[in-house]
Amino acid sequence: MSISGITSTALSGMLAQTTRVSAIANNVANASTPGYQALNTRLQSLSPNGVQAIVSQTDGEVDPATELTDLLQAKQSFAASASVFETGADMWDVLMSIKRD
Repeated sequence: MSISGITSTALSGMLAQTTRVSAIANNVANASTPGYQALNTRLQSLSPNGVQAIVSQTDGEVDPATELTDLLQAKQSFAASASVFETGADMWDVLMSIKRD
């Protein structure tokens, strides 16, 4: 995989987790709204690399414990993707400095 492939995969992971956090925030904000159906976020692999978040309504109600757990998981996943992106950017900088020398 190329460095640009690494950074684009990491970026897609960060975008997917951002979408996931938005759905969680929407669920928490509307938890007491009568008739509100919770949103569920599913991650789907993209070809050749990357991930995409797909948000859909569920038939269930909002469970605050599940939302908090999902939020913590999204935070960790975003941080991991950001770390990969930063490493890819650092590798790119090293390659560019080698090319200039």
